[in-house]
Amino acid sequence: MEIIFLGTSEATPTAEKNQTSIYLKYGSEKILIDVGENTQRQMKIAKINPCSITRILITHWHGDHILGLPGLLQTLALNNYSQTLKIYGPRGSKKHLDILLKAFIFEGKLKVEIYEVGNKIIVNEKDFFIESREMSHGTPCIAYSFTEKDKRKIDLDKIKKLQIPNGPLIGQLQQGKSIRLKGKTIKPNLVSTNVKGRKISVILDTEINENCYKLAKDSNLLICEATFSKDLKDRAKERKHLTADQTAMIAKKSKSKKLMILHISQRYNKKEEIILNEVKKIFPNSELARDFMKIEL
Repeated sequence: MEIIFLGTSEATPTAEKNQTSIYLKYGSEKILIDVGENTQRQMKIAKINPCSITRILITHWHGDHILGLPGLLQTLALNNYSQTLKIYGPRGSKKHLDILLKAFIFEGKLKVEIYEVGNKIIVNEKDFFIESREMSHGTPCIAYSFTEKDKRKIDLDKIKKLQIPNGPLIGQLQQGKSIRLKGKTIKPNLVSTNVKGRKISVILDTEINENCYKLAKDSNLLICEATFSKDLKDRAKERKHLTADQTAMIAKKSKSKKLMILHISQRYNKKEEIILNEVKKIFPNSELARDFMKIEL
């Protein structure tokens, strides 16, 4: 499981930071979370093939989170993207995408499926699932978590000792099922252990709300906005954003293991340590996300 930060800025890009976009890779799944302006160029620099993208998760339709979308879609069409691109977003997403594509002359053909999501599991595959939760930002807004399903790890020494042959029987044990061999029942716990799946949660652009804690629960990695310092809590409430201490409390109360912060107000340009230090007082295992930073879990 790999994360690359393609953009970590607030509302507008800076010389150091592009607008918001996060790349998540898990096996054959390559997912973009938001597509801020110039995301395509960031992908080029990070050596990510646009045609490898399988899904796009949109948190909300403010420009700094989606202005790179029309360009990316045009690139996919021009490069004969062969898959059906699946896009997920809050209510109103179908209307917004339709307007966006009518705003310019779109060349080529592209198969797109768009889903408007709320508080539910939106993708449920063999090895992972994706959950969405509604946020509070003055416009329909969604946060997402990507969770790897638990797996059973086979103890090969015990398999060999019990003389269990390679094949379907081992497959059944990996699925948590008991098997019969030479007149005996062998339970999966005898030859395997359960390995808990990893979880990444992404919360962008919201004021504090109960769904933040629910979504982030037991995350191995929580990626979360921290737009203002705690002394600007009134400003944060007015703009419906999080303060540094609120972000840290989400990580702490949700029992997340690591916190990455981004989307920091440009008033702290060159002074982002102010925000990071406030966060670390409550949740020490925190780090400031920067463009092109890579994290592997």
